[in-house]
Amino acid sequence: MTSSVPPFKLRPPDQPPHILTRPRLLRRLDASTEPVVVVSAPAGAGKTVLLTEWSRSLGTRGACAWLSLDAYDNAPGRLWAGILRALQNVRPELPVRHDSGEWTLDAWLEEILPSLVTGLHGQGPLALILDGVESITDVDAVRSLTDFLARLPQGFRVILSTRHVPGGPVPTLRAHGVIAELDQHDLAFTPEEAQAVLTDLLASAPAPDTARALYEATEGWAAALCIMGRSLARSSDDADTADNLARGRRAVSEYLATEVLYRLTTEQRRFLLRTSVLDELSAGPCQALAGDRAGVLLRELARTVQLLVPVAADPSAYRRHRALSALLSDLLGSEGPETAVSLHRSAARWYSRRGETTAAVRHWVRGGDESAAVASILADWEQAISAGRSREVAQWLELLPPRTVAADARLCVVAAMTALSGGVPETAGRWLDVVGLREQGAETVGEGSTVSDAAAVARAVACWLQGEVLTGDRLAESAVAGTLPLTSWRALAGTARGTALLWTSRYGEAEVLLAEATRDGHAAGSSLALVRALGLRAVCALLAGRHERARMLSDEAHAAAAAAGLERHFVAASAYIARAGLLLDEGRADEAERTLAAAEAALADSSRTGSEPQMQALYHVTRARLARARQNADAAREAREAAERAADRCESPGALTDLIGRVGEDTVVPLAVPGLQELSLGEHRVLRALSGPLTLREIASEFYVSHNTVKTQVRAIFRKLGAHDRSGAVARARERGML
Repeated sequence: MTSSVPPFKLRPPDQPPHILTRPRLLRRLDASTEPVVVVSAPAGAGKTVLLTEWSRSLGTRGACAWLSLDAYDNAPGRLWAGILRALQNVRPELPVRHDSGEWTLDAWLEEILPSLVTGLHGQGPLALILDGVESITDVDAVRSLTDFLARLPQGFRVILSTRHVPGGPVPTLRAHGVIAELDQHDLAFTPEEAQAVLTDLLASAPAPDTARALYEATEGWAAALCIMGRSLARSSDDADTADNLARGRRAVSEYLATEVLYRLTTEQRRFLLRTSVLDELSAGPCQALAGDRAGVLLRELARTVQLLVPVAADPSAYRRHRALSALLSDLLGSEGPETAVSLHRSAARWYSRRGETTAAVRHWVRGGDESAAVASILADWEQAISAGRSREVAQWLELLPPRTVAADARLCVVAAMTALSGGVPETAGRWLDVVGLREQGAETVGEGSTVSDAAAVARAVACWLQGEVLTGDRLAESAVAGTLPLTSWRALAGTARGTALLWTSRYGEAEVLLAEATRDGHAAGSSLALVRALGLRAVCALLAGRHERARMLSDEAHAAAAAAGLERHFVAASAYIARAGLLLDEGRADEAERTLAAAEAALADSSRTGSEPQMQALYHVTRARLARARQNADAAREAREAAERAADRCESPGALTDLIGRVGEDTVVPLAVPGLQELSLGEHRVLRALSGPLTLREIASEFYVSHNTVKTQVRAIFRKLGAHDRSGAVARARERGML
């Protein structure tokens, strides 16, 4: 084994002129009691600078041997010649021969390792720093180093500095709890440390915006931060600053290319280039762009390059360091725009097949295919809205150029429904105004509804959220009064009409329409419409004094909201308020308070936007009842005043006026006409049909029941309304607000 080791490898390199002392990391090194410390970070992270500073700070606390490793040392004989020479530099008395000829496994196990461990034992504190361990890949060399690290004597420490996440001995040492680790996240400069470096380089503190921009661009990576800082230091005015920062970015890219990219294999470089269009790297999309070995290459590069950062939400996915993304983007651009376009479209197809619409739309747009992006949105938006994922749909629309959305009536309806689902009816109204300016042929939006019908339903929903109530002629003239296909649109239309009837105290009619909306919501798979309809039915039953039915409907609404993940969406608020009212009637104030807290959370978004004032008012009425049950007069007064303010925003307060006036009572009693017997659901349906031109036989056919059943229901209607014929029953129903 030769002992010829260049002297420069046996001492730390000279420190750079601008160096920031890093007490945070020095304390970490001092405090670690494990015999092995691994400092693992990419090129330019400041590993060597840190360990040089630490070795010189030891002073009387112990000796420190240093060995810089490179590819020449990637053989067990040369590796151990260097290690033994480094140790004898600080411990000349170490009784280990390292010039006895060729290294052999037998010599290592029988002579060198035992005498080295024995010689180091009891010699006082000693540290060995091996800088550049990523160069050691030879199997025998790694194995011999593992043997040594597993047998370190008391008081002896080894610090391994490497660009790669280490393999070899590290997993075994972790299992035995004898290793401490500092990684790229630990070595990254904090914003305060970065500010100090820039201040030193510029001789004055940088402007906050400049410091923030540089930190975001470099993510605290030492080499990039220093390169950019030196470029900025050459600036004398704003024009120079822009030019020098551009030069700094080019210099960072050149450093990355030299120290990282050009050290990779051709296959690895091709992988990084082809996947550079992806925002996140995971096995599936990488294979679609770079071939079947993409998963293996991704894991290799995540370990060796270390500029691929695990994504917190999915440890198997990675993102690139911003500086690496900039370099790869430049290199891909040099191949011509066609390459990037093709890769984006391939990625879009992969994400589309898996229903990942956000990523699909983003890549369609970046690939220049707006029509495909629009098709993806139109295919998937309704299901997302129905499940309460309006923020996702809003993100899809934001990825499109604004002119594309405004020019397409279908997308304007989607934008309106997105705003309505988010509780922002004013924004929805503006989009619906744009719909009226666009050509509306036979195009459909969602499942089967024409743009005009869908816009009419959206307009009705916007009305209820803004506190307007479509009644009388306005309700009859609106498109929602017509017959829509059995889709979520029909469920929403029924809910809109039922809401109007509820807030005008027409509880029986409201229940009929909301029950139909419940059925349609189930059939169409629209969780949003289903939860809304069930919750409103619970409120309707509560206000009509039908407590058992209110309890059952409230439970159904809660179950539907929980199943769809809509517990904190404003459509669930009515179910919470109905349940709280029931609990107050039963004297269970504590449970009512918790339920009202859930209602408040569900109404949070609509409270900020001031939408649906009727439900806001009913919430405050219930809160006032809770305060009265707790004998808190001040809280009851405040809640009542809040209810009055909400009711003032309603076009027609309807039932709310009486509710607020009676908020001091122990219970909320039905607001029906005194002495009026309540009609059943079937009787309500027949009553509505009696106001039209159909004969009794035609009504029976329409409802799929027998003629005798209809005649029985008509007789019951006459009796309950005190009428003697069909026209009299319709007139009495209109007098009582039932039609």
